[in-house]
Amino acid sequence: MKRRTLIISILLHALLLMIVYVFQSMIFPYMRLNGLVPLLLPIVSTGVAVYEGRDTGGVFGLFAGILCDVSFNEPSGVFTVYLTLTGLAVGALADAVMTRGLATYFISCVAVLTVATLVQMFPLLFFDGVPFPHLLTTAIEQTVYSLVFTIPIWFFVRALGKRAQRVSPPGRPR
Repeated sequence: MKRRTLIISILLHALLLMIVYVFQSMIFPYMRLNGLVPLLLPIVSTGVAVYEGRDTGGVFGLFAGILCDVSFNEPSGVFTVYLTLTGLAVGALADAVMTRGLATYFISCVAVLTVATLVQMFPLLFFDGVPFPHLLTTAIEQTVYSLVFTIPIWFFVRALGKRAQRVSPPGRPR
């Protein structure tokens, strides 16, 4: 029974990841707002880390990061490393000190998205010479645009988190 539950949980996580990937890489590029595409995979990765903890957050962040790198057509591995580390860090904080709820999830998303936009700005600032004020404006706009999607995504990551709480082994903090 445990094995079946684990397989179902993995399949549900994979399904969520693929749906969000399709939206981020195949739908929203055609629905740009002021030339911007929202970052959805970091939001989902953060939500999984908040509601399911360090281990699941890190693994989910790894796969979300790979897909994020692929969706930007720059398989440099930056988002793979970044989302894995944020999944581990946010998940560890959720396991240790943070309460699991909408406010914690939203604040975590703000932090993760802010750093993600800074990560995207780095090569443009230092290698392409794009002026910092222009990049900062774009980073703020992209972060705000991405944050619009935290609430719809929250319903799904919270439901997965509640499902994980029901099937987690005894003694494991949730």
